Amino acid sequence: MSDLSGPPFRADHVGSLLRPAELLRARAERQAGRMSPEELRRVEDAAIRDCARLQREIALLGVTDGEFRRGSWHMDFLYQIGGVSKTDQTLRIQFRNQAGPVEAALGAFRIGGKLTLDKTIFAQDFAYLKAVAPQGTVPKLTIPSPSMLHYRGGRAAIDRAAYPDMDMFWHDLAEVYRQEIAGLAELGCTYLQLDDTSLAYLNDPAQRAYVTSIGGDGEQQHLVNIRLINEALRDKPAGMTVCTHICRGNFRSSWVAEGGYDHVAEALFGELAVDGFFLEYDDERSGGFEPLRFVPRGDKQVVLGLVTSKRPALESKDDLKRRIDEAAKYVPLDQLCLSPQCGFSSTVEGNALTLAEQNAKLRLVAETARDMWG
Repeated sequence: MSDLSGPPFRADHVGSLLRPAELLRARAERQAGRMSPEELRRVEDAAIRDCARLQREIALLGVTDGEFRRGSWHMDFLYQIGGVSKTDQTLRIQFRNQAGPVEAALGAFRIGGKLTLDKTIFAQDFAYLKAVAPQGTVPKLTIPSPSMLHYRGGRAAIDRAAYPDMDMFWHDLAEVYRQEIAGLAELGCTYLQLDDTSLAYLNDPAQRAYVTSIGGDGEQQHLVNIRLINEALRDKPAGMTVCTHICRGNFRSSWVAEGGYDHVAEALFGELAVDGFFLEYDDERSGGFEPLRFVPRGDKQVVLGLVTSKRPALESKDDLKRRIDEAAKYVPLDQLCLSPQCGFSSTVEGNALTLAEQNAKLRLVAETARDMWG
């Protein structure tokens, strides 16, 4: 069982990586008005080129740009959808870790008009990644799942004059993503990842209550989101692999939600029309492997996120192999892959690790996958 012929790969990763110090300095200079956008982009270009080369040296075949040009894994994308505008309000989201609560302050948005796509979002960014991806690798683009546009504000963030009926909102949102995916395919994108926290959050009763409080139906919202994503993927181009990454929050080594995949598993694994699932499985917050019994045999890959991106301590290779074997009781081993459970820097601040600690974890993923699958 050597590496798969295409993505997701036996050794893979979620996408975001810790920003190097020179890039953080350049972003600060740009924010202070002491650096032009063109100068910042040159620094980003150099950092991405080095980042792509590093991933290949570690033996990762799916290569990302580390999300180095973004401040946030999702907001930089969502703001570029027509009809979406920033507001002067702040979303305050309560994360937590072993030490206690951590608050994230995110810019809020409002959907004040019909959703449209005026250009392929991240087109220039992907084109550059494709140009510098080392030979033998596949450039992967990560974008937020369409369900994230609703999850951040719900019905209250959507102008009723624009969308008196939510059915039209879902229709237009899916159409925006169909156009985006078609545009990316024209640029040569063959590996796309839809990042979706909602499908993991909704396993937590507190998050289901939150969705109900913003005008949805927390018990059924995962079914709405699955239908939305499937509509977005309805015209998925031949030759493009689309995966989804599902996690319970990631900000400065903290999380939001807890709970196994039980609430969403049957519909998620049985109905969502993606080629693979990147799943968070680094600690007890994620529950057991039993929900994987709903994964169809033979046609979908499950990427086990067993290596944490939230803490610097390096996992035991023997423990990782044991857990892969445990998961293989529910999904055949040839449908499994290995990765970190989340990105290392979902926002520009990054998690509480050093670059050396991050790279050691990526090497551990590659080495363990080579031992397990050859």
